[in-house]
Amino acid sequence: MSRPLPILSLATALLLGAVGVFFALSADSRAAQTGVTPVESSACGPVLSGEGLPTVQALIVSDLPLQGDSRQRSLQMNTAIRTVLADAGWQAGGRQIGFQACDDSEADTGLWSKRQCQANARAYAADPSLLGVVGTYNSGCAEAMIPILGRAPGGGVAMVSPGNTLICLTQSAPGCPKGAPKSLYPRRRNYARVVPNDAYQGAGLASFAQQRRIDRPYVLYAGGDPTSLGQARTFRGAAKSLGIELAGFRAWNPDAANYKSLMKAVAKTMPDGVLLAGLTEENGAQLIKDKVAVLGPNNGMMKLLAPDGFAQQSTIDLAGAASKGMFASVPGRVPENLTGAGAKFVDQLRKDIDGPVELYAPYAGQAASVLLGAIAHSGDRSGVLDAVRETKVTDGITGSFSILPSGDPSLGPITISVAKSSFVPVREVDPGSRLVAAARHG
Repeated sequence: MSRPLPILSLATALLLGAVGVFFALSADSRAAQTGVTPVESSACGPVLSGEGLPTVQALIVSDLPLQGDSRQRSLQMNTAIRTVLADAGWQAGGRQIGFQACDDSEADTGLWSKRQCQANARAYAADPSLLGVVGTYNSGCAEAMIPILGRAPGGGVAMVSPGNTLICLTQSAPGCPKGAPKSLYPRRRNYARVVPNDAYQGAGLASFAQQRRIDRPYVLYAGGDPTSLGQARTFRGAAKSLGIELAGFRAWNPDAANYKSLMKAVAKTMPDGVLLAGLTEENGAQLIKDKVAVLGPNNGMMKLLAPDGFAQQSTIDLAGAASKGMFASVPGRVPENLTGAGAKFVDQLRKDIDGPVELYAPYAGQAASVLLGAIAHSGDRSGVLDAVRETKVTDGITGSFSILPSGDPSLGPITISVAKSSFVPVREVDPGSRLVAAARHG
């Protein structure tokens, strides 16, 4: 029988860790005194820990895109991880924890790459003092890293994602590579996430479309991106279940100079809405501008919907006035809707973040909290893996949930927000298990 896992409650941390917050902020600009070997990669920053505290005994890293359009979102996520560590006194199970922030993006594109993700994973696996990874944000990067981390010495390295939503990482679905997700795990499951997968998002967006009387949407997805295609398919599956007829289903070329001809082709099908499945980084701002130029404003007759890859401040900053009125979904609850420990955590983040708190910052904090709880339960890689899979969180940053055998969290609300000067939540949707199943098999 397993011992109950210690839960890192933010309420307790706020009482014990006020001094730790100061230490984290003062340590950000320099490496900590360390008794461990830092991850040997130019993609990783220095080892950080609390000022004046004992020698670092174990490491966790974050793996996020720190260049390009995702940079500000990722910086917020790293701030959230440091805040959780500081609130815990930079300790887990009596051991001093160090933190390195690592970059999985390429300088020339600002996007994650399979090459960089695999190189990072090999560096993590080779460092015996590293016990866990908070990441990734992009599901394709996780897909590249999971098998490498799973074969790491010591039983494998645990990864807890605050942002991956691709179904195939944890469950089978049409369109998944042959054998997935089992083929990702050469030994045992070494991956978990704290956000619901794309089946929930597709179901939530389809349910919201029905509520807004969008009866004939046209679905566009980023060509060459399996995650974007997966999101498009989940919406299609849920829409079919609700009796919504798609006007079309087509890829866009992320490298195109503009999309006016594409939008004119969309217009010929007589849709009453457009869904963009993809990322802002996949030329999304130009796509939004051309949608509005050809099909009209998003708050007019032709609505614009998108999943979480567009639900970030950079979408509004890059697309400008054309973004106004578009709806974007996010997995889970937005910062404004978090309660209890989550609301307190968001208040903490606001003191250290310039601008609105992005959705994934609290989820990055929650992922770090799950890892710290697992490290407190066991001091080696194999034990941390087991502990992550047995996690039960009560009044955590993102609520109360457990990690299911698949690695998914046992909660799945979807929040729909509208673009104004920032994304403002308008509705929280719980699509229900039947619609989620329809989305998964879409």
